[in-house]
Amino acid sequence: MAEILATNLLSPVVLAFALGALATLVKSDLEFPEPLYQALSIYLLLAIGLKGGAALAVTPMSVVWAPAAMTLFLGALTPVTAFVILRYVGKMDRINAGALAAHYGSVSAVTFLAAIAFAEATGAPAEGFMPALVALLEVPAIGVGLLLARMGARSSTDAPTKDPQGTPTWVLAAHEVLTGRSIVLLVGGLLIGWISGPARMAEVEPFFTAIFPGVLSLFLLEMGLVAARRLRDLRETGVFLVLFGTLVPVLHGALGVWGGTVAGLSVSGAAVFGTLVASASYIAAPAAVRVALPEAKPSLYLTASLGITFPFNLVFGIPIFFAMARFIGG
Repeated sequence: MAEILATNLLSPVVLAFALGALATLVKSDLEFPEPLYQALSIYLLLAIGLKGGAALAVTPMSVVWAPAAMTLFLGALTPVTAFVILRYVGKMDRINAGALAAHYGSVSAVTFLAAIAFAEATGAPAEGFMPALVALLEVPAIGVGLLLARMGARSSTDAPTKDPQGTPTWVLAAHEVLTGRSIVLLVGGLLIGWISGPARMAEVEPFFTAIFPGVLSLFLLEMGLVAARRLRDLRETGVFLVLFGTLVPVLHGALGVWGGTVAGLSVSGAAVFGTLVASASYIAAPAAVRVALPEAKPSLYLTASLGITFPFNLVFGIPIFFAMARFIGG
């Protein structure tokens, strides 16, 4: 475990994240222009989609169906476990519990990328089709979280079911998720990579593979800046949310590692899958929650997912899940 932790802590992506966090804490004027942040995120999402699609093109469906089924199962289960803990242990109201459940059932693509990079650094890359599971996990998890928030709504203080124009909020939320940047780039990249196949993808491989680690390090530098700013909100969220944001990912990650192993993934694949299940969304889920649950507090769901769980998974979660996978699968 100590060796795995050291490997992760000394990786360029984690050190870049730490530099960004340090820059914020010492009040440096380091700042990423918004267009650059958008360009980096577009590149990363499209790149993992393309690589996943190319791998899918040469992977038999008999290999993919079990991990895909496990992804759908855990995508429905994890928002329920998060909701139950928030609602009945943390005594949180239904709206905010549902909003947080949607985030913790969904996925952080950047955490997934860091896990993929870690697996490659160990010399045992995960299965190439793993990016397909990212897209597959996103939609059902957010849907279940929003459904839990709306169940039993009785008063005007509960989540509205329609917008002022009469459109059901679940329709608007579904549109936000399905047409959001993450899903469009991931699914679009998967389709392009699958249709093109590895031979034709070789034409763009230098751009989407060779410089990928460098771009990821730059993106993690920016995420360090953003995450450290969220740490200031911890005074408002309380001790329970800190415990929730660190312990629930370990629970979900353990379920993911077990599920990945049962589904036939390699040790590295099960570890990456565990990281995937343990992560919390801060891109797609906030967009959907903003539409469907406008009364939910961003100070809760953004601070928890980005300020607590993201850095925890990046520094400690990934090594923990790799150690779990080696113990279960070894």
